[in-house]
Amino acid sequence: MKTIIIELDDSPEKNKQWIETYYPTLEVLEVFDTLFNGIAIKGRQSQLKRLVQQDFVKKTYPIQTYQLPAEFSTNHSELNREELNPATLPTRDDQLADYTGKGIKIGVIDTGIDYRHPDLETNFRGGYDLVDLDDDPMETQSYQGLPTIHGTHVAGIIAANGEITGIAPEAELYGYRALGPGGSGTTIQVIAALEKAVKDGMDIINMSLGNAINGPDWPTSIAVNHAVEKGVVVVIANGNAGPENWTVGSPATATKAIAVGASTSLFTLPILEDLTHNKEIPLTPAVGAKEWDLKQNYPLVYGGLGDQPITNARGKIVLFQRGEISFTDKVKQAEAAGARAVLIYNNSAEEFQAGLEEETSLPVATIAQADGTWLLEQLNRGTYWVNSEWRTMDNQIATFSSRGPVTVNWEIKPEIVAPGVDIISTVPEGYQSLQGTSMSAPYVAGALALLKEAQPTWTPEQLKGALLTQALPIENHTPIEQGMGEIRILDAIDTSFIIKNPLLSFGRIEERKVQQQVEIEFENTSEQAQHFSFSIPKQTKGIRWHLPLSFTLEPGEQTTREVALEITSDWLDEGIHQGYLELRSDQESYQLPYLFVNKTADYDKVMGFELELKSLTANMYLYNIYLPDPVDELIIDLYDPTTFAHVQTIVEREALDVGILEGEIPVEKIDPQQSYIVNITINSGDQETNYQQFLSGTP
Repeated sequence: MKTIIIELDDSPEKNKQWIETYYPTLEVLEVFDTLFNGIAIKGRQSQLKRLVQQDFVKKTYPIQTYQLPAEFSTNHSELNREELNPATLPTRDDQLADYTGKGIKIGVIDTGIDYRHPDLETNFRGGYDLVDLDDDPMETQSYQGLPTIHGTHVAGIIAANGEITGIAPEAELYGYRALGPGGSGTTIQVIAALEKAVKDGMDIINMSLGNAINGPDWPTSIAVNHAVEKGVVVVIANGNAGPENWTVGSPATATKAIAVGASTSLFTLPILEDLTHNKEIPLTPAVGAKEWDLKQNYPLVYGGLGDQPITNARGKIVLFQRGEISFTDKVKQAEAAGARAVLIYNNSAEEFQAGLEEETSLPVATIAQADGTWLLEQLNRGTYWVNSEWRTMDNQIATFSSRGPVTVNWEIKPEIVAPGVDIISTVPEGYQSLQGTSMSAPYVAGALALLKEAQPTWTPEQLKGALLTQALPIENHTPIEQGMGEIRILDAIDTSFIIKNPLLSFGRIEERKVQQQVEIEFENTSEQAQHFSFSIPKQTKGIRWHLPLSFTLEPGEQTTREVALEITSDWLDEGIHQGYLELRSDQESYQLPYLFVNKTADYDKVMGFELELKSLTANMYLYNIYLPDPVDELIIDLYDPTTFAHVQTIVEREALDVGILEGEIPVEKIDPQQSYIVNITINSGDQETNYQQFLSGTP
C-alpha cells in the first residue's frame, strides 16, 4: 500500500466523491481545501497510477522526500528534574503575572509533541499527524525510525506548565506533525499541516522549520501569507545558516509572517587571559563537547592538524589548526594523548563553530584565526601557560542566526529577535538545552499569546505591528541581523502606538537616478493625542531623504505617511545599503530599519536545485530550480566526478523569469546508478555564473 497527496485543479470535495465512486478500494485520508486544493489518498500503486492520469490531477507528491536540519544541542544534553538549574531556565517577567495566554490556541507545526510530558499534558488539546495521516501527533518513537525531540522542546518554550514554565503557561497547545523520523518532511506536508491548523481555528501558528530557498514566492511562503489573510498570526524561525547575509529561507521569507532571529541575551563566555600581554581570547565551546570547566593555569602544546599522534600533551591544552580531518578526530588524538582540553583555531578569517559527532571527555572550544596564530607565536618562544576565566557578555545576535534580506522583493528579515541560545525546555522523558532560531520563534509565539489575551480584538496586522514597534534594537547590529530588535513583551502589551509596517524596503536600484517611496501606517491606540516627527538623517553622498513633516494623531486615529528616498546609484557601492531612521514621539523614539540594494549583491543566482523521478512513473525526471533574477539563458550539464569529462547537456532554456523553474528530463539521459557533478550555467547580459552540485547515484 502507498500513500500520496494529489493536488487538484478542481473542488477537492467533488473529486473525493468521484474517487470514492469509481475507485472504491482507494481510501481518501484527508481533504485539503483552504490553502491549496488537494487530497491525501492511500491504495495499491497500480490503482494510484491509473488515478493520477485523470485530467483533474494537477500534481502528485510523495509523503517524505527531504531532511530538515536539526538545531544545535548544547552541553545540557539530558537533564532530569533534579538537575534543572533555575538560573538557566527561561522565565516570565513578574510584571506579566496578569497574562498567561489562557484561551489562546497555538498550533505547533513541527515533529510532533510528546503530550504525555507532565509539563505539557495539561495544555495539550489535540492536532493532526501529516506523516501518518491520523489524529495522533506524537513525536517519532524509536521503533518508527530516528526519534525526534524538536517539537516537544518548541511546545515547552511556548506553554510548559510544570517544572518549567513557558512564556504562555495556560495557552492551548495543538500539535501538527509535518516532519517525521529524523525531522524529515515535504513541502506539501508543511502546507497541509498549515491548512489543518487554520481550519482548526488556531489563533497563532509556530513554524520552527525552513529550507534554503531565499525567495518570497516559494509555495510554503505563499501558503503562510494565505493563512495570515484568514486571521492567523504565523511565527517562523529565520534559520540557522548565519552569519552570512542572504541566508534566510522559506517560509520565513513570507511577507506577512513574523520572521524571528536569535539573540543571546546576557550570557557568560569562557576566555583565555594573558595578563602579561594584556590579552583576552574569547572561546566558543564546541557543540556536543564537555563544558569548558578549567579553573587554573595549564600549559599549551601545539598539535598541528591533529593527523599525527601527540607525544607531550598529558595534562595540557592542545592547540589544533582547523582543516584536513574532522573536529572529532582531532579531539580523539588529544584524548588518546591524555590532554586536559582542546582549542581549535580557524584556517580563515571567517567565524565558525565546531560540532562533535561523538561524545568526548574533554572540554573543546574554538578560537579565531588571529588568536590561534598569536598563541602559536607565544609557543614558538618557549613554554607557555594559559589561564581560563569567565566573562559576562552583553546581549548579541547569535552567530548562527540567519541574516536577510529576502531576494526578489528585498524585504528585511528577520523582523524581530528573541533568546535562542542555551534554552532549556521539555523533551520526551525529560528536559534538554538547545539553541537555534527554532527556540526564538516559540518565544515570540508565546509572547503573541499574551498580547492577544490582552488585546483580543486586534488583527494579526495589529498584533505584529505592536510587537515590532516596541522591540529594542541591539547596539552594533544591522537591520538584516535583527530587524526591529529584541522583543519586549510588556512594552508591546502596553503600547500606545502601532507602526503597521516599520521595516522599510526601498527595493533594488537599477537606474542611475531614482526616487523610491514607502508608505508607513500609524495607529494611535491610546486615549490621548500624540505628536510625531522624524529626525533628519546624516547627509550621505548619493542618498537624499524626503521625510514627512511632523504630525499629530488623535486618540484612535490611523494615518499613512510617505517616506521617499532619492538615490544616485553611480555614487554608491554595489550591494546592500541599510541603516535606521529615527521617529520621535512625545515620550519615546523608535528606530525604523531601512534597506535598498544597489544594482546587485552577493546572493546566489540559483537556489534549491532538485532532481527526482516523476511520482508513480519511471520515464521522466522532474527538476526544479529557484531563480531570484531574470535569466537570459540557463544550461545544465553533467560531468563525470572522477575524470571531470563532460557527459552531456540535459537542460537548455532561454528568457526565464523570476521564480520557480520546473521541467522534465527523459530518464534515458540520466543513469540513476551513476554519480555526476551537475554544473548549472546562468547567463544574464554579459555575465556568466556557474554553480556545481554533486548528484549521487543509487547503488
